[in-house]
Amino acid sequence: MHRTKGRIMMKRIKSKSRTAVLLAALTALCLTACGGGETEFKNLISEEKEEERVVNLFSPMEKTAPNAENVARTAADLTVAMAEEALDVSVAYWTYTAENYQDKTYDEVALDRARNNMDDLYLLNPDVILALGAEGKLMDLSGLDSAGNLREIIRTANTVDGKLVAIPQEVVAYGLFVNADLFRQYDLSLPETPEEFLECCRVFKENGIETPIGANRWWLETFVFALAYTDLYNGGNTEAEIAALNSGEARYSDYMRPGFEFLQTLIDRGYIDPEKALVSEAIEAEGPDFLAGKTPIVMAYWGAANTETAYGKTEFEMQVIGFPSSRGQMPVMPMTGWAVGAEAEHREDAARVLDRMVSDEALQLFSETNRVISPSKNVKVDCVPALRPLNDRIEEGIYVLGSNAGMNVEQWGNTCLIVRDLLGGATVEECMASFDRLQEAAMAGT
Repeated sequence: MHRTKGRIMMKRIKSKSRTAVLLAALTALCLTACGGGETEFKNLISEEKEEERVVNLFSPMEKTAPNAENVARTAADLTVAMAEEALDVSVAYWTYTAENYQDKTYDEVALDRARNNMDDLYLLNPDVILALGAEGKLMDLSGLDSAGNLREIIRTANTVDGKLVAIPQEVVAYGLFVNADLFRQYDLSLPETPEEFLECCRVFKENGIETPIGANRWWLETFVFALAYTDLYNGGNTEAEIAALNSGEARYSDYMRPGFEFLQTLIDRGYIDPEKALVSEAIEAEGPDFLAGKTPIVMAYWGAANTETAYGKTEFEMQVIGFPSSRGQMPVMPMTGWAVGAEAEHREDAARVLDRMVSDEALQLFSETNRVISPSKNVKVDCVPALRPLNDRIEEGIYVLGSNAGMNVEQWGNTCLIVRDLLGGATVEECMASFDRLQEAAMAGT
């Protein structure tokens, strides 16, 4: 079978002033070389190259609608430019995007590049942060000045073996993106509980909406987390419950079972298309039908409400709410983050670049540009109206973590893979057995 390869691309980011200085220097070198001989020219070029400091940065590239304005990328570039200007370094971007569902994922490529010290600075998903942190491949960032400004939730989610190994530029919150116009058309309130959610799907389907929920192969685990850990994170006994899971006194499978049973119900009733979801990239598959008003419900991350590459411009009223749970609408918050390779060639310069990128000054600019929740306790930005229901819950301190380095079984990546097994036809019992095996392996230290 022909297999399209994912794309790795590189681009260089430099301030205009630094580029102009370098061009002027090269012009002078050429003039000198014409009158002074080949040896002098080579020596001067060598000295100029030695003076240039470069940090290699690896991050995903947004693939959807490449010609549209990408606000998230613009916001990150602004903070990189601040670091370049302040530190007199150049940042080279290396990016990757999969062409189809058969390609290596960004996470797989990031793991390989970090393990082989191919870059200096990486943007990583939570499962990769945990894996590389446990392997000692990521630098301890706790000594950075910016680390002192972080919200406690950020430290908790990104601390591995006592080391702060990643710092995000935003708190990534997932929610349900809903077409509020369609809900009003069928006299439906936005759902709070699993039962209310199922009733909304029933009404939509009975009124000719074939598949009420647009899904992809990445984000259905958000439903699972909302149902699994609502009480763990909001019941006032979080530390004790996690300790029981880590000791084996409690079982991850017991927490996960309600979420998987709920997904199986959605599959059985035809509210999601498991075959399509299993091979669909995020937003690309379900996005067009949602934007066209054919699918009333999709799931996505906070930033997707702000950018035209996703759902930032709809012709209907969009609301972003939490996932259904016993405690009402529940935001799910995994933690992506920037990390520095512990053995990277330019690790010290990379750490300084990151420190500047996640300073309060840079995060204020990033958050205002991208309109996201800041990881700094000192930075607050108003959100767009569509995000207010989700933001209100988060500001109340009501949410579920989709990743937590304090748990001895990695959550986000493992749950995603086991959800894919369910989509592929595995039973709930088989999925629970997978969690039991993961817990047994963690207990055995393997």
